Amino acid sequence: MGNVNPVLLFASSGTGVMEASLANILAAGERVLVVVNGQFGKRFAEIAETLSARVDRLEIPWGRVVEPEQIAALVATVDYRAVVVVHNESSTGMVTDVAGIGAVLRDLPTLLVVDSVSGLAGLPMRQDEWGIDILVSASQKCLMTPPGIGLASLSAKAWSIVNREDRLPRFYWDFRKARAAAEKLETPFTAPVALIAGLKEALEMIHEETLPCVLERHRRLAHALRTGCAALGLSPFGEEKARSSTVVVMALPEKLNGADIVCRLYERYRTVIAGARNRLAGKIIRIGVMGHVHEADILLDLEHLEAILTELGWPVTRGAGVAAAKSALLP
Repeated sequence: MGNVNPVLLFASSGTGVMEASLANILAAGERVLVVVNGQFGKRFAEIAETLSARVDRLEIPWGRVVEPEQIAALVATVDYRAVVVVHNESSTGMVTDVAGIGAVLRDLPTLLVVDSVSGLAGLPMRQDEWGIDILVSASQKCLMTPPGIGLASLSAKAWSIVNREDRLPRFYWDFRKARAAAEKLETPFTAPVALIAGLKEALEMIHEETLPCVLERHRRLAHALRTGCAALGLSPFGEEKARSSTVVVMALPEKLNGADIVCRLYERYRTVIAGARNRLAGKIIRIGVMGHVHEADILLDLEHLEAILTELGWPVTRGAGVAAAKSALLP
């Protein structure tokens, strides 16, 4: 992860620490720039608005990512308290160039706040090196633990703002309380003890495999799954350079509906994938490739997907998806 800062734990979902990240740095009426290129960027903007920030939304077409130059142009003309981005936008399968944005903001007073709920431990993340001031994540994605633990890590630059007394009212979400408790190996309020035990085991699994091997496994499996889906006649969604290694998103032809595929896969095989409940509803399917996932899982998903596509009348060559994925997995 490339981080020397204490990691703060909260009994919460990822959305909770998203809110906490802003509640600890904002005063009412301060300005933030939120990049919105998917569902979770939109959620971050709504959180900021609820906290009475003046929010500028940088709307990026879904399936694309913001360029650091776009951020640089905006922060040159506006005094933002923070720029807020989603590292891995799981609603579209797009990965933001966080390192590039961090380089833009490193020497400015503006903080960089990053949601890596579905990226951390599945995609490269170097908080200090990339100049990320507040990084938030959660237990239920690549960290392989049930939902219920929110995590946050702050730079010295962020702490200089958090420690000010003119910020928004804070109690449960107060990072200062959490840091003081963390220094005593405690949490400020009731801890999700069973989940923390599970997270410890998950981190030990990652350590045993080694993080570089975990990241490479995610990359290989995502590439193989994407290749297999393409062999079944589906198209990878979004910019090629930004496609995620933790969630594979495939665009569907007009003759197919994502909700039908999702429902039939579950009813027939108890295979769980996702569609979309936003502007992409019916147009895509999303398959998670995160955590304790291996080659056999990918191949079985493709076998089941082929069968459902055939049922829905979509022409596929028998075994094409599995064969393509196996070829992609070869050394």
